[in-house]
Formats: sequence, structure tokens, C-alpha cells
Amino acid sequence: MILTDTHTHIYSEEFAQDRDTMMQRAFDSGVQRLFVPSIDSTYTSGMYAIEAQYPENVFLMMGLHPTYVKDNYEAELDFVAAELARRKFVAIGEIGIDLFWDKTRLEEQKIAFRRQIQLAKQYGLPINIHCRDAFDEVFEVLESEKDDALFGIFHCFTGTYEQALQAISCNMKLGIGGVATFKNGKIDQFLAKIDLSHIVLETDSPYLAPVPYRGKRNESSYIVNVADKLAELYGTTSAEIARITTANSQQVFGI
Repeated sequence: MILTDTHTHIYSEEFAQDRDTMMQRAFDSGVQRLFVPSIDSTYTSGMYAIEAQYPENVFLMMGLHPTYVKDNYEAELDFVAAELARRKFVAIGEIGIDLFWDKTRLEEQKIAFRRQIQLAKQYGLPINIHCRDAFDEVFEVLESEKDDALFGIFHCFTGTYEQALQAISCNMKLGIGGVATFKNGKIDQFLAKIDLSHIVLETDSPYLAPVPYRGKRNESSYIVNVADKLAELYGTTSAEIARITTANSQQVFGI
């Protein structure tokens, strides 16, 4: 059984003391493919170091996270463009809009989001979307950029059934993680109505650990718990969930 974690921050400082054993636990659990989003330029060297250590298993994205859209966001976008021109990445991400922490940067976040979507189209890459308290704003940009070149993953999807359908209509897969196991996560109430061809698995580690680890540090090996939950919701086996979602990730990332 091959599992794919389509969104994991394995370069996080929270793994500084046990990163190698954490990675081995992931491999032992069947997680053989780990896709790593960017946050901003300060994390890039850490991303590259982990890729160099695990070149057969770790695949990098490049992008500017919306909560890191600050006064220097133009310079950060220039950095993203320069890295894309310099080497290969599997996606542009994570990008999007986040109004949970700061609503004052909405216009700058929209600019950064749109510009990075256009970079993704330029390089023929998928996007990886971060959306928090900003579904309307994210869909406003997506709908305006919607064409055959737009595709990717709606990371950590926590919206409604109708928003799920709208994301799918924009050629996005739904990234499903620990929230699906939460009693108040809500997406478990309608997820089985979404065909599995639109679903990929993720952890967003070290954040949003699934039950029974909720509230603790998340890690890629816990994606097994997400797969088990989806198997329950869809009335199938965890192995079948792993097979389909890994195939879906291959479709998105081309790897």
C-alpha cells in the first residue's frame, strides 16, 4: 500500500529534534511520497536540505504563503519567480488568501495569489491553495483565472458541499486531512457524496493532527488515520483509498 501525503511541512522547526525518526515512521506506515509546500524565502534552504536527503520521496513546491504577504511581498514574489526559473518544482504553493489572522492585507494577498496562479500557468504547474475564512475571496480570484491551464489542489478543504463542487469545477482536487476525523469537522457529513476521483490525502503536519492525536503534533505517518476514516465514509478499504488518492496525486503532480 502506497500512501501519498500531498501537503506536509517536514522542514518545520517542530521536527528539529526527531526529523529522521519521524520520516522513518512515515515510510514504515506506507507513506512513500511527501509533497512539501513553501511558506516564504526563509524556509527555502531547509526545504532543499530535506529534498537532498530524501530525493526519492520528497517533492517541493515553490510559493508565498498568504499569511506571509507582508511589506516585502513584491521581493518575495520576485524570489519565487527566480527560483522557478532556476530549477524544477512540482507545484506553486501554498498560495491563496487567509483572513483569519489579518484582514488588512486582503488586496496584497489577492495580488500575490493571482500573480502566482499566472506563474503556475506559465510553467504548466498545479497550484496548491490555502484558504482560511476566505472562500468567497479565493473563489473570486479562481473564477477570474479559470481556464484549461488552471488545476491543482484545494489544500485542507473545510468548506461546504456546494463549495466543494465549486472547487472541483475549477479543476481542483480536494485535499483531505485530519479535519475529516473531527467530530465537529463537518466535511465527514457530505464527503462520500464526492467521487473519490476528486480526493487526495494530506496531513498539513505539524498541524491538524487527526483523531486520536488531535491537539498533538501531526506527522506524515498519521495519514493512515485519515485513510481509515475515508474508508469508513466511503464503505471501502484503506488500501483502496490509498490506491485511488495516490493515483489522483500522480495526475495532479505528474509524478
